[in-house]
Amino acid sequence: MQTIYNSLTRSKQQFVPIKRGEVGMYVCGMTVYDFCHLGHARVLVVFDMVRRWLASRGYKVRYVRNITDIDDKIIRRANENGESVERLTSRFIKAMNEDAEALGVGKPDSEPRATATIPQMLTLIAELVDKGLAYQADNGDVYYSVRKFKDYGKLSGKSLEQLRAGERVDIDHNKRDALDFVLWKAAKPGEPSWDSPWGKGRPGWHIECSAMSEHYLSSHFDIHGGGQDLQFPHHENEIAQSEGAHGHTFVNYWMHNGFVRVDSEKMSKSLGNFFTVREILQKFDPEVVRFFILRAHYRSPLNYSDQHLDDARQALTRLYTALKGVDSEPLDEVDYSDGYAKRFAEAMDDDFNTPEAVSVLFELANEVNRSHSVEHARLLRSLAAVLGLLGRDPEAFLQAGSAEGITSEEIEKRIEARNAARKAKDFAQADQIRDELLELGVTLEDGAGGTTWRRS
Repeated sequence: MQTIYNSLTRSKQQFVPIKRGEVGMYVCGMTVYDFCHLGHARVLVVFDMVRRWLASRGYKVRYVRNITDIDDKIIRRANENGESVERLTSRFIKAMNEDAEALGVGKPDSEPRATATIPQMLTLIAELVDKGLAYQADNGDVYYSVRKFKDYGKLSGKSLEQLRAGERVDIDHNKRDALDFVLWKAAKPGEPSWDSPWGKGRPGWHIECSAMSEHYLSSHFDIHGGGQDLQFPHHENEIAQSEGAHGHTFVNYWMHNGFVRVDSEKMSKSLGNFFTVREILQKFDPEVVRFFILRAHYRSPLNYSDQHLDDARQALTRLYTALKGVDSEPLDEVDYSDGYAKRFAEAMDDDFNTPEAVSVLFELANEVNRSHSVEHARLLRSLAAVLGLLGRDPEAFLQAGSAEGITSEEIEKRIEARNAARKAKDFAQADQIRDELLELGVTLEDGAGGTTWRRS
């Protein structure tokens, strides 16, 4: 039985899809005005994991992840750079896709851009205006009237009174109420704009996801995901828009991954304490970064440091070392009813408990180290593949990267010199070469088939 922690009910619930055997999942993607940081990478990896596991359980998953390619930040950055919005967003969409691919993140089934879904947004805004839930202000902007939606605050758990007194309420004298939020922004000189019944303008951020999710899934679907920072106001506003327009439940299960933290503070561009995926991948293998993200539960905070990534690298190295020299082609099909696979499945079915699932992988690795069992090695490969891990040749992973600048070719030459010294019974020289390589971060392993090496 699959359970999911539903942010709406603040509890784990049995997952029952709207349509038997099928899952519709929408995830808020990137606002493309800069390179992705580790917080973005966590969203990409976490929901890739969710999709993989549900698919492995036999569900036909329809995964939609949007791209916000028009908003205030994008326009501001394009103006600062002296380039068009289209050129800026195209550049960072390309970079985002490269980062996602490096991290082993599969492409979503649909990846709509906000600028390509304007007609659907206009239709949804018109429905809200017709129902008296939205109005056009004197400045030409169209606002959602929050107090007219009786369930506002149910996702965040905040009352209207708490929200009214909160710091996050903008002071805008064009609104009828300080809580109201913008659906359509009237055109300003030099900004991209589209025709609408309320004059030229562009969409507000919140309406984008309501319109895109409805267009690519439906007005009622199974799972909506995103970072914890989107729970309020973005997802709260999505509920108000979609349920206000259609009069029925918008999403059955709301999933939010936890923050990435640096020195106990949330990693974010606004705080200036973020590390881009590209910066991190200069020092760490992409699979190490993916493993680092997945060995923490998706809802828990993820504490970033080089030390924690080093720990992840060493742990992943132990898994690959177990597979070294053992025939470990993945199984055609995993039987989740027995043994290690059963416990792995129980963990994943329990709100995608990847830390517990990873612990099963280590138990399997220990068994492979003890018995050299091909059956267990193949199972280890297969279970890890569900998480997007252990898909490479073990030696290729163990020898990847740079250890103090020494190349693979140089390592092989030193091993040849060590072999020659051992053959000549010059064991002092052989030991010196081994020790020098160890100081450079290279571990030699002597076996019946000769000497192999790995980055340590």
